[in-house]
Amino acid sequence: MSQQVDLLAFAAHRDDVELTCGGTLAKAVRAGHRVGILDLTEGESGTRGDAATRAAEAERAAKALGVHVRLNAGLPDAHLENNEASRLKVVGLIRQTRPRVVILPFPVGRHPDHRIAAELGRDACYLAGLAKYGSGEEPHRPFKLLYALAYREDPVKPTFVVDVSDTFEAKMSAIRCYASQFEGAKAAGEIFPTGQDLYELIRVQSAHYGSLIRKPYGEPFFCHETLEVQDVLQLGVQSL
Repeated sequence: MSQQVDLLAFAAHRDDVELTCGGTLAKAVRAGHRVGILDLTEGESGTRGDAATRAAEAERAAKALGVHVRLNAGLPDAHLENNEASRLKVVGLIRQTRPRVVILPFPVGRHPDHRIAAELGRDACYLAGLAKYGSGEEPHRPFKLLYALAYREDPVKPTFVVDVSDTFEAKMSAIRCYASQFEGAKAAGEIFPTGQDLYELIRVQSAHYGSLIRKPYGEPFFCHETLEVQDVLQLGVQSL
């Protein structure tokens, strides 16, 4: 089976993309696109669970979202580095999957792996397009890099928000696959505790992002480029 995809989401750890962009991945699948996830580590340093448990949970979560490909780079959890060995490994996986669009973690975060994953992913996406970098694979450079902006506390305005109202339950089903990480939890990753159940926190956050585009649930993204609009009469989201 081909491992080429249209959309590839990078995660420092298994469960990261489910939290930040799971609804968007499920929506892309339903739209007929081939979608993949690249987990950079196996999560072996996590406080809860172990690598084998998280591998099984990740497989179930991928099925819940409907993604076509899930790969793991096998880089060291909690010791992620943007070094030459890591870049070569990730470049090979980018060339293998050949995505047009890549979703990266936002480059600011509590967990060092999240920040480094963003930098490593961006560098590898560029280097993958250099014909003389690495060896043995056809070069490929993704067209667009997006950063998943969910759960941010810093004042970064989303470039756009994806309406995930129709896939929100698929997102939650995928998140619930990680019982070892989230069952009874009050916080996770970049989600700070408020005393509420974690699943309720995710719902509240998703409802907030949805409200920005006048929809029930949304997932926010940031990109550095100015987005092109061909027809201003087709713009969504009511102003007044």
